[in-house]
Amino acid sequence: MHNPLSDIESLDAILPDDPLLMMGAGPVPISPRVAAANGIVINHLGDTMAQIVEQVKVMSRYVFQTNTHHIMGVAGPGSAAMEMAIANLVVPNSKVLALCNGFFSNRLAEMATRNQAEVVRVDSEHGKAIDIDAVTEAIKLHRPKVLTVVQGETSNTVYNACLPEVCRIAHEYECLVIIDAVCTFSTMPLEMDNWGVDAVITGGQKGLSSIPGVSLIAFSEMAWDLICQRTDVLRHWCLDAKLADQFWYKKSYHYTAPVSGILAIHEALRLVCEETLPARFDRHSKCSQALQAGIEGLGLSLYVDPASRLNSVVGINLPENVNQKELLQLISKEYGVEIAGSFGLDIVRIGQMGEQCRAHNIFRTVHALGSSLKRLGCSIDLPTGMAELERRIETFVPE
Repeated sequence: MHNPLSDIESLDAILPDDPLLMMGAGPVPISPRVAAANGIVINHLGDTMAQIVEQVKVMSRYVFQTNTHHIMGVAGPGSAAMEMAIANLVVPNSKVLALCNGFFSNRLAEMATRNQAEVVRVDSEHGKAIDIDAVTEAIKLHRPKVLTVVQGETSNTVYNACLPEVCRIAHEYECLVIIDAVCTFSTMPLEMDNWGVDAVITGGQKGLSSIPGVSLIAFSEMAWDLICQRTDVLRHWCLDAKLADQFWYKKSYHYTAPVSGILAIHEALRLVCEETLPARFDRHSKCSQALQAGIEGLGLSLYVDPASRLNSVVGINLPENVNQKELLQLISKEYGVEIAGSFGLDIVRIGQMGEQCRAHNIFRTVHALGSSLKRLGCSIDLPTGMAELERRIETFVPE
C-alpha cells in the first residue's frame, strides 16, 4: 500500500513564514496566555479540572451579566451551542418565531425547523435591523413558545439594538428568547438577567479571543425549568443539557471534555474580567469607530447605515470593478493581513473583536486595504484615511 506521507508537506512548509494578522469575521488572534493554555492536557475528571470549571462558571456569570447556575461549555463551534439551545428549548410541534436578517439568524430558523417546530419568520428589510413593531405584531398574532434572534449578524454586519424591548414583549406572552451573541459577547453590552434573556449562545473564536471549537451557553432559570419538565427524549445525546449538567455541575461523566479548549476559555474569560466589561466595551467602541472613520477617509463607503451598523464586524462596499477574491488574495499575500468576504454580498468585512481591537492592528489593516486597492487601480486617499483613523482614536470620548 502506498505510504501517504511521501505526498504530505509539514506545516512549516504550508504556513507562511510570518503569521497572518487575522482581521476578518473570525477566528481572531489570541493572546499568548490563551495559546499557552490551549497546549495543556489534563484529566477531564480530576480535581484540577473541577477547579477550572468552577472558575469558568464564575467568570462567565460576570461576562453574561447573570446569576444563573446553568452555564455550560459546548464541545463544538458556536453553531453547536445554537443547536444545543434549540434542541433543549424547542419542543417538537411547538411554535417558534424566528427574527431573520442574515445568514446566522436564518440558521437558527433552519435548526428549529429540523427540530420539528412550526417556524414563523419575521424577515427584515435588506441590511436593516429588525423592526420592533413587526416583532410585536407577530408575537401577539402567533403566540410562539420560543423566539430566536441574533444580536449582531456577522454575515452582513447588521446590529439588532432593540433586544431588551424584544425580550420584554416576548415575556409578556410567555415566550422564551434565544439570543445568538457569537460575535458580540464581551464586545458590547448584553445583560442577560436585566433584559430577560433565556438562552445566550456564544463561540470562543470571536469576542472572547479564544480558540474555535469550544463554546459557551447560558440558560435562565425559566429556560432550565422547561428543560427539566420535558418528558420526551432528545434526539441529540451530546447536546442534551441535562446530561451536560452532570459534568458542569455534578462532577460526573458526560463525554471526554475538550480540556485544552476549556483551559483556553478560562484564560480568555480571565483576561476579560481583568480588563472589566466597561473598559472592554469602551475599547471596542473606540477602535471600531476609528476604523470606520479611517475607511471613509480612504474614500470608501460602509455597507450598513449607522442606525443598524454593527461595531464588532464592519462591512465595506467594494469600489466598482474590484474583484472581491482578488482583493482578499492581494492583501493577504502582499501585506500579511486577512480580512473577510461575505455571504453573497459584494462587500468585505473587517472584524473588531477581542485582540483584533488594538490600535496597531487597525492602522496596519487600513493601510493594507488602502494600498491593495490602489494597486488594483482604485482612487484611494490613503493619507486622509490614516489621518482620520488617528484623529478618531485621539478624540474618542467614552459614553
